[in-house]
Amino acid sequence: MKKRMGNKTAPRPATMPAEGSTLWQQFDMMRRAFVASPVLKPILWLTAGSFGVIVATAVGQIVLNRWYRPFFDAIERRDLNAFFYQLMVFLIIAGVLLVFNVAQQWLNQMVRLKLREGLTLDLIGEWMRPRRAFRLANAGTIGVNPDQRMQEDAGHLAELTTSLGFGLVQSSILLISFVGVLWSLSSGFAFQIGDRSLAIPGYMVWAAILYAGSASWLSWLVGRRMIALNGERYAREADLRFSMMYANEHIDGISLAGGEAGERRRLQLDLSSVLGAMRNIFRAEINLAWVQDGYGWVTVVAPILVAAPVYFAGNISFGGLMMAVGAFNQVHTSLKWFVANVSAITDWRATLLRVAAFRRALITADALHDEEKRIEFVENDSASMTFDNLEVASPSGRTRLAESHIEIAPGQRVNIVGDPRAGKTLLFRALAGLWPWGSGRVGMPAGDHVVFIPRAPYFPRGRLRDALAYPHANDFSDGALVSALSKVGLDHLATSLDREARWERELGDDEQRLLAFARLLVQKPRWVIIDEALETMESEALKRALSIFETDLRETAVIKIGPSPRNGALFSRVIRLVKDAEAPALKPVRLGAGMAEMEVAARSAP
Repeated sequence: MKKRMGNKTAPRPATMPAEGSTLWQQFDMMRRAFVASPVLKPILWLTAGSFGVIVATAVGQIVLNRWYRPFFDAIERRDLNAFFYQLMVFLIIAGVLLVFNVAQQWLNQMVRLKLREGLTLDLIGEWMRPRRAFRLANAGTIGVNPDQRMQEDAGHLAELTTSLGFGLVQSSILLISFVGVLWSLSSGFAFQIGDRSLAIPGYMVWAAILYAGSASWLSWLVGRRMIALNGERYAREADLRFSMMYANEHIDGISLAGGEAGERRRLQLDLSSVLGAMRNIFRAEINLAWVQDGYGWVTVVAPILVAAPVYFAGNISFGGLMMAVGAFNQVHTSLKWFVANVSAITDWRATLLRVAAFRRALITADALHDEEKRIEFVENDSASMTFDNLEVASPSGRTRLAESHIEIAPGQRVNIVGDPRAGKTLLFRALAGLWPWGSGRVGMPAGDHVVFIPRAPYFPRGRLRDALAYPHANDFSDGALVSALSKVGLDHLATSLDREARWERELGDDEQRLLAFARLLVQKPRWVIIDEALETMESEALKRALSIFETDLRETAVIKIGPSPRNGALFSRVIRLVKDAEAPALKPVRLGAGMAEMEVAARSAP
């Protein structure tokens, strides 16, 4: 009897999720992420505080606008005492508004900080779900630069969302507050056209709406293409950053081969792509500047021209004119919020597009090749490991074990061999659950943990003890760690347990592999599956690595995938791996296609 391993079988939804294709769907996906976020309550409290400060600031702005009338009337009357009195009033109003402005800026920064924390934690949490990051990395272009999506794009999105969101709220509140002021100043006024009079109730309000509305419409018409241009720029920036990181990681090989000139040309091509994308954005910004700056110059005199009929008709004083001009500017500024932020809005839209596409790819990564059959993972009732009709599918064909039924007993030493193109590493990944596509059944030993050793071991950045105990931390005594280092010939590292370093750079290739085998001495697993990690080791290092299975781990079952090692006495059983190139291959799937579809939709979005 066999039990299904819930943690080994990937979910198989009936259809691929379709979310993320429209602005609302992207926004709703991010909203649902924050609803479940641990920072939701702090964000809500900070947002409520910021809203309260914005309302108080709007009230202060109304008081300041009313102050214009007595101040400018005092100037018109040449009343020196009233003039100095109004200056004192101004100092009080300005002081209060200053406090509100600083408080609002602090609250906005805290909201931005929490937004970034919540967004980045959500993306990291989705990315680091078991086996998901591996599948995303094999899902096309969208999995190439996850670091940029989570670090740069998430931070930029949090910054733009905070700035634009609170700016929109503030403009809306000021608009509601000053529309009433502007309406009252222009109510009851009638234009004289010959012998007829034309009364337009609150005509200053309509003039401000018409003026700002035309500016907004024209700005969006000119600036909308910047959404796609910004998305293209961020994609090219990501390519350049990846190329630089890749060159830096492989600088030894590049330098030894004298390949600096070729790498320089590749980096120059990536830089040219970035500069080309930036030039396209600059052209669009210049076109937008003609509209925005043109309206900006007209705005210098527009409020006075709109309020002039009431003033010259004698319905308001000079102070009233200045009050009307101030109110008109506030209404116009609120209405032209969209005009002033077209570049930021298109940038926000492009950034949201990238982050939402990345999160969508994370969520749907488990559904890659959803129509393909998957290897079935079960937990055996016995302590043995079994393979039944195991076949691994890949875009280059299918890999299968020569024997239809294989049972490996505890403590047995097995070597799985095959031709160079047989797909040995693919089988290793399939047994680890990283590559589940194929057919057949894998039965894991009941209650036993299986340790997988890849070709190149991974060491977390930090203390040596953490690298040695990985992925466990602080579970082992110093004596156990030092003993493990000594048995694999790394005695010189015994005094460095608490030293922090990048161990993959400090240690040689053989030392890194020996450190990985020292982990086995610390953790003492009952089952070990090894990829081609022994082939390049020097004879002395290889002897030390294999000796731990002959002494300390005699009861551990070892399955080695790859050619028989030079000292092959350890392995008493050989299983062949066969490549079936004629069988139907796995159809490649690229999650990045969703990003392309979303970018096309963004270009045509109104």
